[in-house]
Amino acid sequence: MGAEMSLKTKLRRAERLRQLRAFGLILPLLLFLVVTFVVPIADMLRRSVHDPELSQVWPATTGAITGWTARERLPDEAVFAALAGDLRTSRDAGTLATAARRLNYDFNGSRTLLFTTARKLPASAPSWTEALIAADPRWGETEVWGAINRASGPLTAFFLMQAVDLERDATGAMRAAPANEAIYIDVLGRTFGISLTVTVLCLLLGFPVAYLLANLPPRQANLLMILVLLPFWTSLLVRTAAWVVLLQDQGLINNLLIWVGVIEKPLRLMYNRVGVIVAMTHVLLPFMILPLYSVMKGISPVYLRAARSLGATPTIAFLRVYLPQCLPGFGAGALLTFILALGYYITPALVGGAADQMLSYFIAFYTSDTVNWGMASALGAVLLAATLVLYAVYTRLVGTDSVKLS
Repeated sequence: MGAEMSLKTKLRRAERLRQLRAFGLILPLLLFLVVTFVVPIADMLRRSVHDPELSQVWPATTGAITGWTARERLPDEAVFAALAGDLRTSRDAGTLATAARRLNYDFNGSRTLLFTTARKLPASAPSWTEALIAADPRWGETEVWGAINRASGPLTAFFLMQAVDLERDATGAMRAAPANEAIYIDVLGRTFGISLTVTVLCLLLGFPVAYLLANLPPRQANLLMILVLLPFWTSLLVRTAAWVVLLQDQGLINNLLIWVGVIEKPLRLMYNRVGVIVAMTHVLLPFMILPLYSVMKGISPVYLRAARSLGATPTIAFLRVYLPQCLPGFGAGALLTFILALGYYITPALVGGAADQMLSYFIAFYTSDTVNWGMASALGAVLLAATLVLYAVYTRLVGTDSVKLS
């Protein structure tokens, strides 16, 4: 009995060691994914709701205005006095521009308001309410105080609301953004529309190529596979620049069409939706072909021969027997291509016009040009949420098996 227990103990110890060795092998990959994928996404989600800018430079004002609502008319004298002190302190410290930049996201003209008031601010005043309103009458309006209250942080829904074309009025009630400012829902719809169009075109163009690859003799198939993989060895910027050369008014395509007499003057193929879709389809086509080829290569020709022997025509055998077995490749290729297309930036920026920019363009704009990390993170969070919802709907309707490669 003791020997049997000892053997079981040794087996359990050996199994634990085997599991620890396996975990040790995947630990570097796990750490890499955490550092390069999980942590950046978590930080993006944090920045979309974290808003400490104003509270860092105006601690007294943001603390004093807590609990105030526009329904109470203007804030009391203590809030005005705190603002006067913070204005003087931030002006001397050189941080007034930080407060002006944050408030300008919500209230146009904030920079002029703050710097004008700081220049006119007296050393002392019997009533700071009257002194600030005398420096600029806008301090007597609830809209500017509502903007300060909404920017007090440290947590805010301001950026997420703006990313879906919503805002709060002076009383704090939620409402739709004005028509001339509501752009992000349209941009999100445009992003999904372009991505879906590119995915469908890649499927239509990639299916025959994958079928040919799977059914050619190995020698010819290997040569064709090299041509499919060739774009991976070429820079994305170079491939996009090549399409600029091809699609411009005096490019090769227009010159060829004019030479053969199809058109009399150049077609506009650049800086519009046509150029974006053509270039993105070319770039993403291999990502559709490879999953389809992987699935088709595993389909035995015995099934088609059996269907033919039972009286099915070649077309019926293909549609009823072969095509259903390709569904996992359809699902994996379409999902991979669509998700990659959602985040495209360089290609639309180079060959698209102002009305063809996708959501990634605005994320890059707020990150590098205006340094508005909150808005960039909110747009990224909205894109991530929309993608996850679409993926959940897709897997619910089609099933998870269709997105797995056999």
